[in-house]
Amino acid sequence: MKKIRIGSRESRLAVIQSEMVMDYIKNQCPEYEPELVTMKTTGDKILDRTLDKIGGKGLFVKELDAALLDGHSDLSVHSLKDMPAEIPEELPLIGFSMREDPRDVLVLPEGVTELDFSKPVGCSSQRRMLQFQKLYPQAVFAPIRGNVQTRLAKLDSGEFSATILAGLKRLGLENRITRYFSVEEMIPAAGQGVLALQGRAGEDYAFLYLFCSEASRITSLCERAFIRELDGGCSSPVAAHATIAEDGKLMLRGLYYEEATGKSVAGTEFIYLEKENWHQKDLADHIDDTGYGDHKKDVFEQNAGYLAENVGRNLARRLRAEATAQEER
Repeated sequence: MKKIRIGSRESRLAVIQSEMVMDYIKNQCPEYEPELVTMKTTGDKILDRTLDKIGGKGLFVKELDAALLDGHSDLSVHSLKDMPAEIPEELPLIGFSMREDPRDVLVLPEGVTELDFSKPVGCSSQRRMLQFQKLYPQAVFAPIRGNVQTRLAKLDSGEFSATILAGLKRLGLENRITRYFSVEEMIPAAGQGVLALQGRAGEDYAFLYLFCSEASRITSLCERAFIRELDGGCSSPVAAHATIAEDGKLMLRGLYYEEATGKSVAGTEFIYLEKENWHQKDLADHIDDTGYGDHKKDVFEQNAGYLAENVGRNLARRLRAEATAQEER
């Protein structure tokens, strides 16, 4: 039996997410023995400053990347939204889970039913603050950092009137949700609700195939291409959320913020993946001279990812151009 060491942050949510992967391995891959390796990242240690002041998203993965590279772990499990836009070639993303509910939620102090605007909303995410203020113009904000339990404790102590979170379902804390924000009201962070599996280049992770979701892979590539084009970090008020309908329509909703003017632009872009991919699949029929049936499937999937990334890049460029045009008027 081969041991698979799974690297994870120490927070309760991170451990629950890693345990989801461990349970899959235990149930579906009896030849492997999963072992959890937890560690505190730099982003978990520094709680007195907002992420834009200390280095952004990379602080949540630095230690996990180091453990993968030096062989102390074999696989890392991340919340995809916490990962930087650029990933080292030697540590590729090898799979994406099915997406949990990606919507941001409003949480009030325990026992409270109405927002009290005499106190600040605890929030450090510019993306959330920008969109929340459009819904509640009278709101003011104060920074709040830490894991979900830490933030809830600060909220319940009376320090804040509310906070905005995601991931409460996985923690079994749905009872704390006061309201859900639709993805039109508050566009989620790219990758929100998706677990990303990261491994070492050149190693075989085929045993994880059934854990992964092709739909999540395509939508995640689309969202991440959008933020990469705009150089959107964890603290940047850039948002992206993609969906795939039954008819193959890939729809991306994005938000771009122009820091120089303080103005934001939102928009959508779509493509019908099935229609586009059938043309690409016909090409695959012609180039498949290997004799291996999976080759056409591989080409099909690669083309879907390529088209999804194009959607992300195209929307990012269009929104940036619209913001520039607004500034010139």
